[in-house]
Amino acid sequence: MSTPTPPENNTKEKVRSIPTASAVLPDGELVELVYDPEARETQFVRGVGESWNYQPAVDTRPGERLVPYSPGNNLLVHEVVLLPSGPEEYGTEPELLARIREFIHRYVDVSPVFEELSAYYVLLSWLYDCFHELPYLRVRGDYGSGKTRFLLVVGALCYKPIFASGASTTSPLFRIIDAFRGTLILDESDFRLSDERAEIVKILNNGNAKGFPVLRTEVNRSKEFDPRAYAVFGPKLVATRGYFKARSSK
Repeated sequence: MSTPTPPENNTKEKVRSIPTASAVLPDGELVELVYDPEARETQFVRGVGESWNYQPAVDTRPGERLVPYSPGNNLLVHEVVLLPSGPEEYGTEPELLARIREFIHRYVDVSPVFEELSAYYVLLSWLYDCFHELPYLRVRGDYGSGKTRFLLVVGALCYKPIFASGASTTSPLFRIIDAFRGTLILDESDFRLSDERAEIVKILNNGNAKGFPVLRTEVNRSKEFDPRAYAVFGPKLVATRGYFKARSSK
């Protein structure tokens, strides 16, 4: 008489997949999301220093796996968020800065001083998480003065640019910034009030220093109110037609 075969053990731990744009692993390795628009493929670049490789996913702790955002993601398809296509050698830092200035000079007309400032801000955007406070880069001018052109050219060089207009509502903005942790490119950002009553200005006011997230109360599946914090810290390029005006206390 044969011994019955025991049933297979189906108690394997489930792995939770977390869509991720970037991460720093406990050992100091960097994980960055890259996107190839021709192949319509997203994957991770993982490594530290000059040592790196492509990976389709990254296991962090038991039961947790970082996965790239889908190449069919609406934000990527419509180029609201731009991602690098892969790592590339750039030579020395002065050479890289010179190439950035050359690109800006070719496609947008600004003063030499502002051209240099813009090139340095591009570099800053790729290292912004090394700082606790950040400046913003703003251009001001009337219709037809080239503000949008400037944002498109310089913004495309910044770290994971997120393109939005002043007509955008705050709900998607702070969620996108929190998810991708990139550079907010905000066009026509003239608001009626430039204090705490202007919702988008709250993102600007909270986003220049670490530790000041935007707080929102959401309803979970159990119909309970669930307070959540969204990180909005990061570099920002802003275009306006006028000056920001503080609300009168009268």
